[in-house]
Amino acid sequence: MTLGLDTLGRRTIYFFREIGEISILQLRILRSTHRIVRDRRLVLEQMAHIGVGSLPLVLIIGLFTGMVSAWQAAYQFQGLISFSLIGGAVSRAIFIELGPVLTAIVIAGRVGASIAAEIGTMRVTEQIDALESMAINPVRYLAMPRFIGAVVMMPILVTFANAIALFGAFLVANFFLDLTSQVFFSSVERFFQAKDVFSGLLKSLAFGGVTALLGCHIGFKTSGGAEGVGLSTIRSFVLSSAMILILDYLLWILIF
Repeated sequence: MTLGLDTLGRRTIYFFREIGEISILQLRILRSTHRIVRDRRLVLEQMAHIGVGSLPLVLIIGLFTGMVSAWQAAYQFQGLISFSLIGGAVSRAIFIELGPVLTAIVIAGRVGASIAAEIGTMRVTEQIDALESMAINPVRYLAMPRFIGAVVMMPILVTFANAIALFGAFLVANFFLDLTSQVFFSSVERFFQAKDVFSGLLKSLAFGGVTALLGCHIGFKTSGGAEGVGLSTIRSFVLSSAMILILDYLLWILIF
């Protein structure tokens, strides 16, 4: 019993200590944002890596997400209401939930884990210590460009994902459910609300920020050589994915 309480106590203390460390890192990143113009090359490199590099994967995921959503909507509507409402139902689900959340999880796997691996490798090979010895702030040089790049590019990626997902849903509705483009897109227009799109983009900002922040934090805390880098990569993806879903729920309550 005592051993169990000791373990619970240690883990609780570790949990709150890590939250404090992440919060301090966030503040240090925000304090470094005044260097964005001077460090624009670093920021643009990260924007290209996060945005352009992830675009093909995001488009593939978005296309099949829309196609699956259309089939699922048709299955749910079968015998209940007309298939002519599929466009509106699918578009709202994509704009509010599927586009932002699935894109964020893809980015957590591709970018968040990459950030943890890159910074973790620099930590275990003492490259970060070398930066500090040259009076270069590692947070400003490594974390800030990645954080800004993720926050800026995530809404853009979600916009592309939403568009291609809607196109995928239209393909299924048109070729397999015999819905004309006029019927499908008139349903989308009928149920469209700008709030749905903007709320999804707002959530994507938070998802991008938390993915980059956790990747940087875990990377800076890496130890144990190559094995430690591997563990940090896995931990970054797991925590980022969990936080994306938690934030999705919390932001849903705040926005709606």
